[in-house]
Amino acid sequence: MCICVNCHYVDRCITYHAVETQHEVPHLTEDPDFEPIEPSINVNIRPQQDYVEMEWDVVGCVSFKQEMGKWAKLRPGELVPT
Repeated sequence: MCICVNCHYVDRCITYHAVETQHEVPHLTEDPDFEPIEPSINVNIRPQQDYVEMEWDVVGCVSFKQEMGKWAKLRPGELVPT
């Protein structure tokens, strides 16, 4: 699971913006201005019959500042990405 959903900087983060792009989901912001220090991203690749499914998750980041439920506060009523 992406640690970004509980990060204070999720709505300003350049790395999370890139993950949103990879997942083809709406961005929390169009102009992120926070450059995280040493983010670590896991990419899980799952071959399907007609395509390849790729799951991008930020699993570590020196800049991570915990704020439980931050993503959910920004998108109330939506399912939190897993």
